[in-house]
Amino acid sequence: MKKQYKIVIVITIVVIILVTAIKVFNVKQIILQKIYPKKYEEYVEKYAKEVNIDPLLIYSIIKAESNFKEKAKSSSGAQGLMQLMEATATEIANKIDEPLIEEESLFEPEKNILIGTTYYSELLKIFDENMILAVTAYNAGIGTVNQWIESGTIKKDGSDIENIPYKETNMYVRKIINNYKMYQYIYE
Repeated sequence: MKKQYKIVIVITIVVIILVTAIKVFNVKQIILQKIYPKKYEEYVEKYAKEVNIDPLLIYSIIKAESNFKEKAKSSSGAQGLMQLMEATATEIANKIDEPLIEEESLFEPEKNILIGTTYYSELLKIFDENMILAVTAYNAGIGTVNQWIESGTIKKDGSDIENIPYKETNMYVRKIINNYKMYQYIYE
């Protein structure tokens, strides 16, 4: 009986020490920052500021698109951190006088973030600064989103994302929103 009492006391003390350490060292915050990192911060902050977009939203897109893997390549051919299609990237790069020398340059973090952030800013302009519709178009394409709006499948204000008919895009938009909320919770 005396031995069991000592074990209970030791376990209680260990638990108290662990709880105190977690609060003192803010382990929860450290873990969340590992799950939702701010990698490539110098590029994200710079280019997001240039086009007046919250950098936390760009981190959210990168996390969903490539999970910060700069050499990521999808089965559809999207490349790099922000998973850019070559044709879209070339069009945007030419508009901003930042031509792509070769396909491999989309794997360069700075160039990918510059072009991806610029592209997202263009989508925001097209969709009247509506973040949800711009994110939807980033995944499904401008024409597709316009078609859904015109047919009444989704609202022009983006308030009914549950009606997005493509399962992949529907889940993608939800993932971006969730990532963005988490980034705001952690870093603001």
